[in-house]
Amino acid sequence: MNEASAISDVIPVEVPPMDAHNRKLVDNVHPAEWPNPEPAPSYNLVVIGGGTAGLVAAAGSAGLGARVALIERHLLGGDCLNSGCVPSKSLLRSAHAIADIRAAADVGVAVDPSGVKVDFGSVMERLREIRSRISKHDSATRFRDELGVDVFIGDGRFKSAGEIEVAGKTLKFKKAVIATGARPFVPQIPGLEGAGYHTNESIFGLTELPARIGIIGGGPIGCELAQSFACLGSKVTLIEQSHQFLVREDPDAADTLRAALERDGVDVALDTAVAAVEGSGEEKRMKLVRGGSAGGEQSAGEQTREEWIEVDAILVGAGRIPNVEDLGLEAAGIETDRAGVVVDDQLRTTNPNVYASGDVCMSTKFTHAADFASRAVIQNALFFGRKKVSSLTIPWCTYTRPEIAHVGMYERDAREKGIEVDTWVRSFAEVDRAIAEGEEEGFVKIHTVKGKDTIVGATIVAKHAGEMISEVSVAMAGGLGLSKLSAVIHPYPTQAEAIRQVGDAFNRTKLTPLVTRLFDLILRWRR
Repeated sequence: MNEASAISDVIPVEVPPMDAHNRKLVDNVHPAEWPNPEPAPSYNLVVIGGGTAGLVAAAGSAGLGARVALIERHLLGGDCLNSGCVPSKSLLRSAHAIADIRAAADVGVAVDPSGVKVDFGSVMERLREIRSRISKHDSATRFRDELGVDVFIGDGRFKSAGEIEVAGKTLKFKKAVIATGARPFVPQIPGLEGAGYHTNESIFGLTELPARIGIIGGGPIGCELAQSFACLGSKVTLIEQSHQFLVREDPDAADTLRAALERDGVDVALDTAVAAVEGSGEEKRMKLVRGGSAGGEQSAGEQTREEWIEVDAILVGAGRIPNVEDLGLEAAGIETDRAGVVVDDQLRTTNPNVYASGDVCMSTKFTHAADFASRAVIQNALFFGRKKVSSLTIPWCTYTRPEIAHVGMYERDAREKGIEVDTWVRSFAEVDRAIAEGEEEGFVKIHTVKGKDTIVGATIVAKHAGEMISEVSVAMAGGLGLSKLSAVIHPYPTQAEAIRQVGDAFNRTKLTPLVTRLFDLILRWRR
């Protein structure tokens, strides 16, 4: 390592509330007194952005012996550690524990409701403790001392096609990766800015439970947090302009989720737009326009209905936009569009020596997608590889209860590509383990090429769908057909048996009249 410079002028950051847990978090991922190193004469790889995509690119390349610099202006660990996967799943765990207690009577366990109390302060402290504990894996010190990466805290900006400037220092590179991620999109709603609102970047700093919360956007963030706050005791209104939550998901899956949210007490507001917001502090009002395709063009005969609702807090979860500003991309000959940094199928930008990975350039904005995209970048940038992002089999999951997991194509995708498919469905109401546990809602749905067992996509709706979808992902990545899944022995009883049972359904269709007749002749001959 080069000799470190004097203590740099790193701008301190705070993550409210600044208790012991958040101080530990900040000390790991944005240390105030961090000595930016003196740059090496040249780097094999310079990475801008210290979220999942950037950390994987930096760690993987350094592990292979490359000279690597990593630049992060805010918090190492990015959205996943600080304001996404880790805190949201910690919150969901507490919410689901409360839901289990309230549903205990369904399995014959009597619970006195007056004895069940949600300590929201403790719930959030647990969240902060978990986040601070995990942050050591993404810490600046670990990347410098254990992995040999030159870590720079500051704003990285391209100075030319082969140079990046950070904190007054110039870093020359042979290859570079843009991994600056994305940020919440905030719609232009009259009065919203003045009234104040949360996004996923601030909501996990709450220490008191809002009595009433309006959530704008029915995507994964909106649905997960709507269910969480409802289970913890908030009066939640979940507002989505479209006709279903999780607009990209299977409609049957979205319908199942809607029923679950309503059961948990969420006021479901589909086909609803927020027209205005009034008030400030804890006294806010939201003007909703319900029905009549409020979010789009109104059809003849459709009616809309306006109403005001009172809330104590507003959460905006209306999508994300890529971070491409103030990077000096023009100086490096790197093009952008509305989707972010423009890349080819090998994640190479319009500058052949610069790649991009993660939310800044990909439509699948998931931590695991960024992880494996960066593994492809390492191969392509440092070893003249030809790994294509289109070849990756990327599943995803929304962690509501029930969870909704998917991999591959939906039926509509297949139609758009001119692929005829057969669809195989197994309801959990027909699966012994699900019946025994009272978890009969949901299903396994697998799409195959028509007349064949080639799997092109699958959706699973179940309590642990995120765990189950991997079996289908392995089959797709390994080229195994649905008939092969039928031959996989599953422990009995498990909910994953539903996957095998879908395979059995496919195999039964292969018993054509000719095959049936041959079996009959063989049996007669044996007799």
